[in-house]
Amino acid sequence: MNELKIPKRMTTALVNSLTAGVVPRIGLEHIAVGRRPEIEAILRDMDNIAEGGAAFKLITGKFGSGKSFLLQMIRNYAMDRDFVVADADLSPERRLVGTKGQGLATYRELMSHLSTRTRPDGGALEIVLQKWILSLQQTVMREQGYGPEHAGLGEAVEKQIYAVASEMRGLVHGFDFAKILASYWNGHKLADDDLKQDALRWLRGEFATKTEARKALGVGVIIDDDNWYDYMKLWAEFTAAIGYKGLLLFIDEGVNLYKITNSISRQSNYEKLLTMFNDTMQGKAEHLGIFLGGTPQFVEDGRRGLFSYEALRSRLVAGRYAATGLNTFTGPIIGLEMLSPEEILVLLERLRDIHALHYGYESTLSREQLVHFMEEAVGRLGADELLTPREIVRDFMDLLHSLHQHPELSFEKLVGETKAKGDEAEQSEMDSLLAEFEL
Repeated sequence: MNELKIPKRMTTALVNSLTAGVVPRIGLEHIAVGRRPEIEAILRDMDNIAEGGAAFKLITGKFGSGKSFLLQMIRNYAMDRDFVVADADLSPERRLVGTKGQGLATYRELMSHLSTRTRPDGGALEIVLQKWILSLQQTVMREQGYGPEHAGLGEAVEKQIYAVASEMRGLVHGFDFAKILASYWNGHKLADDDLKQDALRWLRGEFATKTEARKALGVGVIIDDDNWYDYMKLWAEFTAAIGYKGLLLFIDEGVNLYKITNSISRQSNYEKLLTMFNDTMQGKAEHLGIFLGGTPQFVEDGRRGLFSYEALRSRLVAGRYAATGLNTFTGPIIGLEMLSPEEILVLLERLRDIHALHYGYESTLSREQLVHFMEEAVGRLGADELLTPREIVRDFMDLLHSLHQHPELSFEKLVGETKAKGDEAEQSEMDSLLAEFEL
């Protein structure tokens, strides 16, 4: 434990997040166990995206199995490899399409969480644009021999901007995207903050009407529910053009699409998902990765899940050999198996050490006690079906807090008491049920 060197800010995030049963944004590498084949498969996808390809992956697993953890870990890996990343959780207010702007709400959420290695917590839109302009200025100064105050610098930079923008004009909505980038540059050059902010507002999807956009920026279109995904493809190409490896989108809680009660609305969302799948798989999108997290039910339910939409089912269903249980992780679906007991034991050891480091005490919990804790957890009724890493971690963090704050309690006494209370509760419930019956 003494060898563990983790900053306080990181241990705080880990302890607080895991106690609450949510995935930490930072420090995941200190508690990551297992998932090596899944991560290696996704890193191969990242290499393809960096070379100009695209990828679409569905990460499936039951609640608490580690989907969000894996997505978050990949997100952190991607930033280290110089990708631009954006993440969003779907909800009743955020879908892929909707009659009340739910698709645009997802775009806005993704853009507000736009992150890079130097800005990992979101809000990186302006940083990306500033980096681009700075690199253009440096390129012009190096190639033309201009100094920072040279009169021709601005004009030369503008030519470079239009060179990048002209490549995008052949894409859907590329011309308008290029005009907005030029508006941002003009705002930067003329120190016109209003123009810069209008350009940023437009890129974030915050203009409500085309009239408003035309008045502020001279463009007759806005980002809306129908076209937001086209702009994500433009962002992917743009990020690659200015020196990043590409753009990765992490969309979690896909089960919210499954929960849409209106069948027409649900099908519309699945149709949009099909478009995203086809674009990435057929090479219509470049430098773009889409990673969607959801439950097996969201995917496999033939009545309301993705498999209810035949065009998606035929693309996502496992091939003959994969169906035999041989998972190659090369298909569009990565199904998460439960962590093995050995992997969970390693995880508990790391959590024990991080907790002790954070609160500044010497942990006395032995490996045998951790095994005993696991046996207690697995021994519960239905644990083989219901127990997930999230539940084990949350219970273990609760145990660590109790032992730390109540030194008079022993590990054996606490774990024993927990079990006894559970037995009493079950017996009491059974007694009350039996009392209702008369022989």
